Amino acid sequence: MDTAFVGHVHALRLALTDPRFDACAVTGALSVQAGAREALDKAVATEGAHGSGPYADRLAAAVEATGTPVQRPELGSLVAAVPADADERAAASAAVAAVDEEAVRLRSAVKSRDGFFTTFCISPYSRYIARWCARRGLTPNQVTTASLITALIAAGCAATGERWGYVAAGVLLIVSFVLDCTDGQLARYSLQYSTMGAWLDATFDRAKEYSFYAGLALGAARNGDDVWGLALGAMILMTCRHVVDFSFNEANHDATANTSPTAALSDRLDSVGWTVWVRRMIILPIGERWAMIAVLTALTTPRIVFYALIAGCAFGALYTTAGRVLRSLTRKARRTDRAAQALADLTDSGPLAELQARLLRGRSGSFGSVYVAALGTVLMAGAALYLPFGDPRLVAVAVIYAVTAGLAVAAPLKGALDWLIPPLFRAAEYVTVLALAAKADVPGALPAAFGLIAAVAYHHYDTVYRIRGGTGAPPHWLVRTIGGHEGRVLLTTVLAAVLVDRAADFPVALTALAVFVALVVLVESIRFWVSSGAPAVHDEGEPA
Repeated sequence: MDTAFVGHVHALRLALTDPRFDACAVTGALSVQAGAREALDKAVATEGAHGSGPYADRLAAAVEATGTPVQRPELGSLVAAVPADADERAAASAAVAAVDEEAVRLRSAVKSRDGFFTTFCISPYSRYIARWCARRGLTPNQVTTASLITALIAAGCAATGERWGYVAAGVLLIVSFVLDCTDGQLARYSLQYSTMGAWLDATFDRAKEYSFYAGLALGAARNGDDVWGLALGAMILMTCRHVVDFSFNEANHDATANTSPTAALSDRLDSVGWTVWVRRMIILPIGERWAMIAVLTALTTPRIVFYALIAGCAFGALYTTAGRVLRSLTRKARRTDRAAQALADLTDSGPLAELQARLLRGRSGSFGSVYVAALGTVLMAGAALYLPFGDPRLVAVAVIYAVTAGLAVAAPLKGALDWLIPPLFRAAEYVTVLALAAKADVPGALPAAFGLIAAVAYHHYDTVYRIRGGTGAPPHWLVRTIGGHEGRVLLTTVLAAVLVDRAADFPVALTALAVFVALVVLVESIRFWVSSGAPAVHDEGEPA
């Protein structure tokens, strides 16, 4: 840091204390972490670090010249300067005095892009809760944990099946969401980003929401209403919708020549203020969704909650997916190898698909990957919904599905619509498990299926956040150990065929599979996210 620096303290915080970047700088200050230490040593030794101007700025430019990115945070109205004379120092000091640094810090703690409910009903006061927490030494991880505990208590209240429990559950769910907003605002306010925080923030939202679904299903069961199928359907729909978001974003993360008439229309609509909020609300993002669930839980029944949730999320999924398909078909771009690899990782292909892909590599150019995946998905899901429980023909269809899964990933996923392949595979697997559990028609089958899909969905979310952090997908041994999507589909159909005359044992088999998947995935996930190699990030783009 330059000793002549004049500016706001928070400008220095942004440059010197943010752990997410190997190198970060503002005028007059530079910080590097271990990953950029070699670049700094080279910068000090170069002539580029000598000459006119603040020494920290010359060092930052020299570090960049070595090929190491230097993060330069947006300061907005904050001041960071190194005055050259008394007049410049006086002007800089006046500029510092003219800005309410605390007000800027509070505003910057809130996401610049968020849903209507969060922006206007939560953030206006949750930012002050975040400041209160910061001044008392609380960490974002503690607030995140408090949000989870509150949501689990809410789920427990819903599980009572009593009206007071439903009302309490609705109130506590809103409190949990307030805390969920507060943890991210606290992280941005105090720049407390961490590897553990990345893991907690990336996974707890889904754990809270899906636990609440289970609580509603248990509460309904106490009143003689079986809604486990609806709860499972809501979870499947939500997870597949998020996979669409993730896959599309990863496919176009670094695509070149990103142009599309659909994107241009969207940009024009964004220029009309009210359309932005309408378009954000109709896709039922997390804030609107949790508010709807909370209100309907308090006032109606679990069945009505799930009907509204499924209808709203289905519309949002159709709206966003249709727009992205149009963009993909009308844009002119070349997908990069990195994007193709990210899509391949998101497919969660196991040993069966990998073996076929290896054998067919170089000879599969005539296959349209997404169309093969769509055909396999339709065959698998359709057979699971149409054929009786335990029908041996379903095993044959599962084998065909495994073959199509291998064909779909045999060539690099660089097609315009190849980002649809991961959500297609998710739909095939989840719907197959749901259909078999429902057709088993024995107590405990649907709750066991709920647990299995929850464990597998955690693995899929974990894969996404590792890719987002720049560390790549989970290790291949993990994917192989839990079978990949095609292996799990085949195993589930085989279990149904073997247990056709003992359907009462099918829930036990699903539960055992769920426990196995959960243990393997959780142990590896926890090991990764608490290790020093995990990315120090705090999610800014939580899916709708």
